[in-house]
Amino acid sequence: MKRLCFIIGVVGSLSTATLSLLAEPALFDPPQYPKRLKRADSFLGVHFDFHAGPECNEIGKNTTRAMVEAIIDQVKPDYLQTDCKGHPGLSSYPTKVGNPAPGFVGDPLKIWRQVTAERGVALYMHYSGVWDGVAVKEHPDWARVNSEGRVDDHLTSTFGPYVDKLLIPQFKELSDVYGVDGVWVDGECWAVARDYCDAAIKVFLDQTGAHEIPRKSADPRWFEWNQFHREAFRRYVRHYVDEMHRHNPDFQLASNWAFSDHMPEPVGIDVDYLSGDYSPTDSVNSARFSARCLASQSRPWDLMAWSFGKSGDANPQKTVPQLQREASVVLAQGGGFQAYFTQKRDGSIRDWQMNLMAETAKFCRERQAICHHAVSVPQVALLYSTEAHYRECQELFQPSGAGVVALKGVLHALLDSQYSVDIRSEHHLRGRMQDYPMIVVPEWSNLDAAFKNELRDYVKDGGKLMLIGPEAAGLFETELSIDSTVDSAAEARVWLEHIGAFVPIKTLVRKVSLRPSALAFGQLRAKDDFTSSATPAASIADLGKGKIAAVWFNFGTAYMQGQTATAREFLAALTHELIPQPMVEVTGSHRVEVALARNHGKLLVNLVNTSGPHADKNVLTLDEVTPLGPLEIIVRVETKPRDIHVEPGNRKIKWTFANGECRFALAGLDIHDVVVVE
Repeated sequence: MKRLCFIIGVVGSLSTATLSLLAEPALFDPPQYPKRLKRADSFLGVHFDFHAGPECNEIGKNTTRAMVEAIIDQVKPDYLQTDCKGHPGLSSYPTKVGNPAPGFVGDPLKIWRQVTAERGVALYMHYSGVWDGVAVKEHPDWARVNSEGRVDDHLTSTFGPYVDKLLIPQFKELSDVYGVDGVWVDGECWAVARDYCDAAIKVFLDQTGAHEIPRKSADPRWFEWNQFHREAFRRYVRHYVDEMHRHNPDFQLASNWAFSDHMPEPVGIDVDYLSGDYSPTDSVNSARFSARCLASQSRPWDLMAWSFGKSGDANPQKTVPQLQREASVVLAQGGGFQAYFTQKRDGSIRDWQMNLMAETAKFCRERQAICHHAVSVPQVALLYSTEAHYRECQELFQPSGAGVVALKGVLHALLDSQYSVDIRSEHHLRGRMQDYPMIVVPEWSNLDAAFKNELRDYVKDGGKLMLIGPEAAGLFETELSIDSTVDSAAEARVWLEHIGAFVPIKTLVRKVSLRPSALAFGQLRAKDDFTSSATPAASIADLGKGKIAAVWFNFGTAYMQGQTATAREFLAALTHELIPQPMVEVTGSHRVEVALARNHGKLLVNLVNTSGPHADKNVLTLDEVTPLGPLEIIVRVETKPRDIHVEPGNRKIKWTFANGECRFALAGLDIHDVVVVE
């Protein structure tokens, strides 16, 4: 009767509509029900949604106890997430405080909750937040207004009453009547947009003293206007999170993509977990980027794979090896994993798909004990600058813009060269730069003055700093010992020369000459021959006890436009000049991703096979991942380990130790192995 007693205690805070619901029998947890894991302790889940529309008039017709039991029996998840309100705004359960879909056969949500509670599986709701088509149609005053003064037909305003009139009442209904464990709020930071409603304009003008509202990026106060809306979104999420925690402290909430690669900033809201659904295409690269952004935020987190590819109207189901590899990228960063399967228009599932998820789940469970909640071992920190990104991004919260493209290019090149890379923002690095042997600043043109000074001091104290691109390098001209600039930075087509090979580059280039104290590295030539004019492709200078390097062209942008072995080897060789003895070296294939972590007092060397055309937009499914190997591995540690073996399976290997180096070989890498050094 615990939940029923709680409901009685909070009746005073509920709406009249919700009070009428409480007259019906409420779901609660009898003492004999198994205890469910909190999201912070959960590792594996399955997500279902179908965004109910006006044609959905038989929801629940095929939602049975047997259907939900079969999911749990096959997959054995820690939690399930199922649809309750999608972007159209119609609820897929018979809500009495929201906008229900046209027709129901029974109450499907009661079935989901009853079975999951009996089986000790947590239940979360997929709920579309800022995006709600029905709400703005029925209440135009709840809608966001665009820059031309038109009422938005699907986005609500974070300055309006929607959050108090609909979202919070529905959350309370889900908590008190259905006893669900929490919500995964979709359509949030990635959907929110600048709002020209009267309320927003008035607050902005009052706060700033401005006389006009900016409507395009060239207008005065544009950045300030964007920041104003970012803070409005934070305030909106903070309001519903805090209200629900006061109402039911056990109700667990996440706003999809909050404090992730979409919002690279400190976690400033008491969300219970972080989560996001990475791209259904180019999924390996999408996951390796997003996972590294979430792993740094010191909150429980998971990532959701789309279980199917997407190309126009084609949504072919991914294969088990595909899903297993996508999961590996997430597990290697210490996160939890879930996969998304669509529901039919009546809310039931496609039973055959659970066989695929069951095989993927087994693969994940074999790695859970060693990988879950592992913490990265600092090696290379790649800066995702909050300051620079928020200034250049044209949307409020999107991982888009030239800076993010460049960051991804540098990330891919370093990972393709077997360096273990963390993505970190200013708030992660301030006061902790010395943890990292090397920090990379990829093509950001704006850095906070205090942060820039701290980077300078980091190098003077022995750190290694690599600046990618003319704009980032231009922030440290004095330290780089530039003698003169041959030309100002400009878009140009040049040839990168590295160890006797040439590759064409067309991007932003700065031609410089160096003082004798700086070392040139590589060449940028006018033509692909050794007699053509040349300027340094990169340079390295001593600064105090450390070294500072610059790449004088936009490497990351160019690498994203066309990956080449010569460009990859150039950046790898420059990195080697700065950190000649990384903690781990792997040779044998450039398609091995390395991620160093610690868990349970053990050093983990995650090896992920990234071979194959997974980034090809025309290849929607892959039915095999070609094994890689043999691989030669060096692990540098201060003392001789007690044991080195490979998980899963506690596989023994032959290894030697001398002069601080463990050396061994792996005959092959299928998808994901973890070398455990004890």
